[in-house]
Amino acid sequence: MTQRTRPNPRPLDAARLEELALGYVARFATSAAKLEAYLARKLRERGWDGEEPAPVAALVARFVSAGYVDDAAYARAKSGSLLRRGYGARRVEQALQAAGIGEAERVGARAAPAQRRAAALTMARKRRFGPFGRAPLDRAAREKQIAAMLRAGHGLDSARELVNAISEEAALEWAAALDDEA
Repeated sequence: MTQRTRPNPRPLDAARLEELALGYVARFATSAAKLEAYLARKLRERGWDGEEPAPVAALVARFVSAGYVDDAAYARAKSGSLLRRGYGARRVEQALQAAGIGEAERVGARAAPAQRRAAALTMARKRRFGPFGRAPLDRAAREKQIAAMLRAGHGLDSARELVNAISEEAALEWAAALDDEA
């Protein structure tokens, strides 16, 4: 039995590079840095047909100016998505930084204290931490739950408050406390 091998794809030219970029931004919400990394990876895989260097930076800049790529909108959407899934502010900041989002956009996408508390509450409910679990926990189990919340990007004070809450009502009151102050 012979193995079939795929023929090597043709090297990219300017038109095909633009088609790849357009297809990528049509399918995925992305940042300028992620688009640039995607195009660089495609160029490494397929090669470049032109004599001049590939116009990756110019293509990304054109997509940004056309509004196809908006780092601020991407940062807000990614931040909101991670917070709704129960991740903390530190983890959100790391994800945005990994996506190549600039400092100004990251500051604009930072969560308010009430949103951070709601995210911590979401994680505690989802993972059945503290009062949302079945049985009272010993010290080692509580420490493991606090460590998991810290890894998810929550602050130590928030993690301790939720894991050590006496009841679900106390945890809900803690989460709503900032709403009352505002």
